[in-house]
Amino acid sequence: MASSKEVSNMIKQGFISDPSISLSPINNKSRNSPSSSPSKHTSLSPPPAFSRPTLFDMMSEEQIRESKQSTDNNRRRLHDKLARVLSRNPNFADSNNCSSNNLGGFGDGDVKLTVSGRDGFKISMDVHRRVLADKSRFFAEKLSDGGITHSVEICDCDDVEIYVETLVLMYSHDLKKKLMGEDVPRILALLKVSAAILFEDGILSCLDYLEAVPWSEDEEEKIIACLSQLQLQDSVSGDVLQRVSTEPSTSARADDMFMKMLNGVLQAKDDKARREMKSLISRLLREDVADYNNYGPKIDVSRDTLYSLCHRCLSALILCLSEATCMDESRQDRGVIMSEIAREADNMQWIVEILIDKKMGDEFVKLWADQKELATLHSKIPTMYRHEISRVTAQLCIAIGRGHILVPKETRYSLLSTWLEPLYEDFGWMKRASRFVDKKVVEDGLSQTILTLPISQQQSILMNWFDRFLTKGDDCPNIQKAFEIWWRRAFIRQYVPEQDQHMQITVCDYAD
Repeated sequence: MASSKEVSNMIKQGFISDPSISLSPINNKSRNSPSSSPSKHTSLSPPPAFSRPTLFDMMSEEQIRESKQSTDNNRRRLHDKLARVLSRNPNFADSNNCSSNNLGGFGDGDVKLTVSGRDGFKISMDVHRRVLADKSRFFAEKLSDGGITHSVEICDCDDVEIYVETLVLMYSHDLKKKLMGEDVPRILALLKVSAAILFEDGILSCLDYLEAVPWSEDEEEKIIACLSQLQLQDSVSGDVLQRVSTEPSTSARADDMFMKMLNGVLQAKDDKARREMKSLISRLLREDVADYNNYGPKIDVSRDTLYSLCHRCLSALILCLSEATCMDESRQDRGVIMSEIAREADNMQWIVEILIDKKMGDEFVKLWADQKELATLHSKIPTMYRHEISRVTAQLCIAIGRGHILVPKETRYSLLSTWLEPLYEDFGWMKRASRFVDKKVVEDGLSQTILTLPISQQQSILMNWFDRFLTKGDDCPNIQKAFEIWWRRAFIRQYVPEQDQHMQITVCDYAD
């Protein structure tokens, strides 16, 4: 019943025809005339049935008509465009037999050249054997039989218009001027056709153009791919690729360049320029890391180079803190020293970020955990000046919590033993003073780091946090999720290692 109803609805909507409806010519006169009424013995064949066209049939026919009309319009526009291209050539002269598929030619040509595209579009023109043979080794071979007249056809072209424009270039005396103003994709298309028909002047002119104009990054990739595909001689295409090709760099050379760049940023006097260059270098390094799996590291920077900068930043930070703790609060340059502390801490954060991105941060965790002197000096500086230092600890906890740094449990516990209290003290200032600090991310990284420790160390750290949180509230990291997990591990889902069970083998003697 449902199926019958669906069919009925489709008939009403016009998607299928109603078999009960037929259209046939009706003769009213025959119907009313008595003489026309059939006799008892007369058999009449049924009138021919004409099915009413469905909506689907009408839509299909309309699409076919529109598609054909669109194709015809496109071909007409292409034909007109090609006619304009040829008319701009000073040597062009209309021939008398120009038709819809014949664009005339270049004067009194002795060769009829036909170019047909993959879509079936075809044009013909009259050209000169001498010009084609002189300019193109392909045509020189095709027209070498010495006949008076020739007919040459180039079939299955990707772009008929580009082939015609290449032929126009053969008649041009100043190819550089002819190409001026064209975009890079069109020049690449002309280069491909010139290479296919061995048109040397066209190849060289296209390469000269590409060498002289600026490229976008997308165009650069297309140019490199095109030249690699064409496999032109290095002496021909080498100049074009000089702006992108580099000599294989050695590790020492990369280290020297990278060290110079980082030193320049760390010592920059203009803070705005320093921030911009830090962002630029970090972005480029991340791109290198992102492509590591596919191509390997392109920026081969040694661990020693980065850690030498770490030691330098640590020494500068300790020196600034030592001066700040020894100076009188009334000194006018106290503010300058405090800003230097923030600057050196920011430098340290940047180097640590690079180490983590380059997967070299494991050694720094131990280095930072051993900074007992720095931690002591840190406690003697007002929080508003020192909180940037605690951000280094937060960076390491986040990386450990995400599995980006792998260090032994002794190193993880040493890190928290040295720097967890300073992090607690500075947390309120960190989240208020820096818009780059995500409170939830820091709390999650700290929680995960604590939960990687043995359960006895978890208990010691989390019970200490419990008391502090009750006193400081929001100025202390909220790691109660870690507290809950530790509590369940310790008292609800207690895990007791199974005792080793040794197989016992008993040997019995049986009497015969």
